[in-house]
Formats: sequence, C-alpha cells, structure tokens
Amino acid sequence: MGRDQHPRARQREQLQRKQNQRAGYDRILIVSEGSKTEPQYFREIRAAYRLHTANVAILPSQWGTEPLQVVKYARKLFVSGDRHNGVRERAFEQVYAVFDRDDHRRYFEALQLAQSLDGKLRNDNRQPVTFRAIVSIPSFELWLLLHYEDIRHPLHRDEVLRRLKQYLPDYEKGGIGTFAKTRDNMETARQRARQLAERSDSYNDSEPYSDIADLVDVLQQLGR
Repeated sequence: MGRDQHPRARQREQLQRKQNQRAGYDRILIVSEGSKTEPQYFREIRAAYRLHTANVAILPSQWGTEPLQVVKYARKLFVSGDRHNGVRERAFEQVYAVFDRDDHRRYFEALQLAQSLDGKLRNDNRQPVTFRAIVSIPSFELWLLLHYEDIRHPLHRDEVLRRLKQYLPDYEKGGIGTFAKTRDNMETARQRARQLAERSDSYNDSEPYSDIADLVDVLQQLGR
C-alpha cells in the first residue's frame, strides 16, 4: 500500500512545488559569456520588473567564454539542471545564450548550434523550447553605447568602451547600477538596435549589431 502511494505523493508534491514557484509567464534561462557584466545587468532588469528568480534564472557559463562553450553549457544546464544554483532540469520555456562576436574562433559554430536547438528540446511540460543566441558585435557594451550614440560603422571593442566611458565615467565590468543609469534612454537604444538589424545580422563579421534589445523586450513583457 505504502509503495503504491509513495510515487503519487511525490508527484503531487512536485506539482504543488511548481505551482507555488511559477508565475503566470514563461520561465526563462539566460546563460552569459561574461561572468559579471551581463549577469548583473539582467539581474537588475529582473529586479526592476519584479520577476521571480525561480522563473528567470541568470547564470554565467561554467564551461568557458568561447561562444560554442556558452551554447553547450546552456543546453547542458537546461537538460540536467543545477541544484546548487536552484536550476531544475528542463524547467524553462525559453533559453538564451548571450555572447559577443569579439575575436572568438568558433562564433559561427555557436550560432549554428543554437539555431539547431531551437524548438528541438522539450521541457518538463513536454513543450518545445525556444533556444536562441543573443549576440553583440563587437561586444555587449555596444548595446549600452547605443543609449547615447547612433553607431553605424564598425568599432573595435576598446573604442566602444572608450566612448561609453564618456557618458558613464564610472562604468566598470560587472559594476552595479548600469541598468538604472541607462534606463531613461532605453527606447532610443532599442530603435538604434533595430536599425542596425535592418542592415545586418548576427552572421556578419564586423558591422555593429546587438540582439540585447530583443532579450530586454522579453523580460519587460514578462513584467507587464
């Protein structure tokens, strides 16, 4: 008798735990190349829009900073979870791998792998999962710079950072408060990023480009 009831009791507990933890929106997993800057930025957005940490998980890659490593780690994290960081296996509807073009050798392989995974993985509700690469060319800081300048020509990441510091003199990698400092210019940055996307895409090798606006939009929509 006890043996028959035990699995059912466990299933009820698991279901109740999911209902308690889930809000009424998609669960999002964000895995970033950077260990400080990008996670901090997205955590600030999560806090600003009062998104539950159980529903929006944000972690840096533990397998290295090469884009292909980031995508593979995001896949592994989704499939296997990470109890130490509170990530349950297959507990997401959307997965995003965030990385820069920079000078990475296997950048294009990472794009192709992410594309091949989109809609192919299944979550704990047996639903197909969105899996997408969120890239910046040359670097994440381009997205921040677009809040202040209309960039149309290729820039080296060092030049992007130099220009950004003209507007945010105390900007440092992993610094606190970047979202709050740039938030008022978000719509301008979004429009400029859209204009860049009309001229180029993530497969270009040097033209300025950023998908960060798309991920920011996803998080904003969850908070509405």
